[in-house]
Amino acid sequence: MTDAASAARLLATFLPREPDPDSLLDAFLAYTDEIGLELYPAQEDAILEIFGGNHVIITTPTGSGKSLVGLAAHFEAVARGYRSYYTAPVKALVSEKFFALCGELGTASVGMVTGDGAVNPDAPVVCCTQEILANLALSHGADAPVDSVVMDEFHFYSDRDRGWAWQVPLLELTRTQMVLMSATLGPTTRFAEDLRRRSGREVATVTGAERPVPLTFTYRETTLHQSLEELLELRRVPAYIVHFTQRAANERAQALTSMNVLTKDEKAAVAAEIVGFGFDSPFGRDIQRFIKAGIGVHHAGLLPKYRLLVERLAGMGLLKLICGTDTLGVGVNVPIRTVVFTQLCKYDGRDTRVLTVRDFQQIAGRAGRRGFDHEGFVWCQAPEHEVEYAIAVEKAREKFGDDPAKLRKVRRPSPPKRGYVAWNADTFERLASGQPEALQSRFDVSHSMLMHVLDRPGDGRAAMKRLLTDNHETRKSNRNHIRRAISIYRALVAANVVEQLDEPDDEDRLVRVNVDLQLEFDLTHPLSPFALDAIEFLDRDEPTYALDVLSVLESTLENPTIVLERQRDMARTDLLAEMKAEGIEYEERMERLEEVEWPKPLRDWLYDSFNAWSTNHPWLGNENVRPKSVARDMYERVMTFREYVNHYGIKGSEGVLLRYLSDAYKALSRNVPEHHRSDDIVELTRWLGDTVRKTDSSLIDEWERLERLSQAENQVGA
Repeated sequence: MTDAASAARLLATFLPREPDPDSLLDAFLAYTDEIGLELYPAQEDAILEIFGGNHVIITTPTGSGKSLVGLAAHFEAVARGYRSYYTAPVKALVSEKFFALCGELGTASVGMVTGDGAVNPDAPVVCCTQEILANLALSHGADAPVDSVVMDEFHFYSDRDRGWAWQVPLLELTRTQMVLMSATLGPTTRFAEDLRRRSGREVATVTGAERPVPLTFTYRETTLHQSLEELLELRRVPAYIVHFTQRAANERAQALTSMNVLTKDEKAAVAAEIVGFGFDSPFGRDIQRFIKAGIGVHHAGLLPKYRLLVERLAGMGLLKLICGTDTLGVGVNVPIRTVVFTQLCKYDGRDTRVLTVRDFQQIAGRAGRRGFDHEGFVWCQAPEHEVEYAIAVEKAREKFGDDPAKLRKVRRPSPPKRGYVAWNADTFERLASGQPEALQSRFDVSHSMLMHVLDRPGDGRAAMKRLLTDNHETRKSNRNHIRRAISIYRALVAANVVEQLDEPDDEDRLVRVNVDLQLEFDLTHPLSPFALDAIEFLDRDEPTYALDVLSVLESTLENPTIVLERQRDMARTDLLAEMKAEGIEYEERMERLEEVEWPKPLRDWLYDSFNAWSTNHPWLGNENVRPKSVARDMYERVMTFREYVNHYGIKGSEGVLLRYLSDAYKALSRNVPEHHRSDDIVELTRWLGDTVRKTDSSLIDEWERLERLSQAENQVGA
């Protein structure tokens, strides 16, 4: 395999002079042959359909090379002078693909647009989150400068909150070639028919390809400890042990440290690999202890540097057991031979339910590594109380024989009262062999959608009507969407955000939006415009000015829930002790405890200011400020990251705190106008940046790297 720079030169070398389908295929096959890759038949079929100008729906198993098919679409864009987009559900995947494509196509040919900024956005190949593409489609309709789109993880079409963004481009970009990819799409006929009807293009569905690394499914009625010992003995590791909370994954890793996982030589190799590594956060010592035992932890609550270390050591074969969460199903780079399900039910934010076939197969599909494994394994543990009962019955049988009366006396343990829905071997078989459920439409109407569509050139109202009546929803649902759209439209007109014209303007619009959509929707966070306006009203002469600016910015950031809950819990504990000391009666104590909140500096002023401001910004819908004090709290307590984590007892969720502090640093760096940037704010920004960088520089380094790339691109353009 060549390095990234060589790959870029090779791809440039093989660009055909005449980019017809045959010469494009010959060139791409020559490229893959040069780098040592042989295409599967399904890959070759999909690539030929793409080069022939057809839509392609790819629903082949994990590990069957969908990424290479996507690369072919981007290769064609460069060859033909087109613009192609790669989209994914999370920024981490977008960033990963951006750097991969830079290596394969060259940095001049690839750009990236996310909420954190833009790099080379006019490149022929652009990587972005799905919402970026959806807003582009809403603003321009079929005339959007998008020739082809590769939508990765297309099963997010059914995501309850974000599915609209996967549907909108299919509805609006009728001149654009679509490449829809996922291992778990379920039935696709309706997508093929809808794409064909809207665009007039043919649609090729590539499915049913054999999985390069076949999977073997096994239902285990032993303890998890016994199962893992057997996996180690059979050398079916690395094994990923799936949990559905970060806490459960952390606790499991701790419980497994008593196992003899590594050989003496492997322990020495691990020790050599981590020499000088900074396990310097509160959870770092635990991570270090786990790793030395051959056990990894992998979930979003970890600092990025720990996740990257786990991925690297697992790739080297030095971590045998990895305890993580079900986020494994979204492009996590951990080499795995066996996936072990500790349970088949999960809490989805509303209810505890048995996994869907799609959920299960997304995770199970990560077992078995192409090029490393001849077979992958998926094991599922029977419910713990069932295993416990089976063990008790066996012990009774050993003691009393098959005496029915004695065996009936064995107490059957009760299942957990919370967070549990029954499953068994039949459930496992159904999930393993079943077809993923049909994707469900999640179309939704928002202020942002109306404003983008109404402000496009031409008759925006007619375009909005088409969008509301010709989508993937039922007629009943669309009637509700239409009522909501009318309500939003009237509110926008009443606020003079939308202006109705007597005569068409120079873009043939009879309706015009009177705000700068680029400013309102392309800042890092939806409420950033409010922060910019609110800062204007703060008094620079106040000694707390810099911290008040920080509090305004913190109120626009997403809540780091686990941190805020611990702040509230500690405030309640302190208040309870005070009230007991004062002899306050129980009933009054309980009432006052219910009123306790986490710290909210400028609470009333922020709510009042936002309520007044939002009357002129009705497109924010249900958005509201979220007063809180995390970065400010840490600064006022004069605490380091380590001290703060220990103070609130959140060491298993350090990554949540770090990402929040990183976002606060970006907001301070980017969203404070220069004329409001006092010396104290400069110092506060420096302190916050140093805090994040000293803890784990990964997030800031990545952001600043992208900022430098963007600045360099702007200088070249100038």
